[in-house]
Amino acid sequence: MRNALLAIAAMAGVLALGSDPASARPYRFCLVEGFQAGPGTCYYDTYAQCMASASGRRAYCQLNPVFAFAEQQPQRRPRRVYREY
Repeated sequence: MRNALLAIAAMAGVLALGSDPASARPYRFCLVEGFQAGPGTCYYDTYAQCMASASGRRAYCQLNPVFAFAEQQPQRRPRRVYREY
């Protein structure tokens, strides 16, 4: 019984420490099949990857809406340094 509890505790520790947080990153292109509503399957970094999956099917590729309409980061201006001489 004690060995089973130790094994369970060891496995729980490995699972808790060994897992990385999920990183969600938007892929650039989505595959839309037929007249499907919504953005489609968005798992493609390049247009060529998406078109390779779309070939031979009723499908087309489009820019991922999450990627296309992401908030633009403001352009930073160089900081002015005022010097007194």
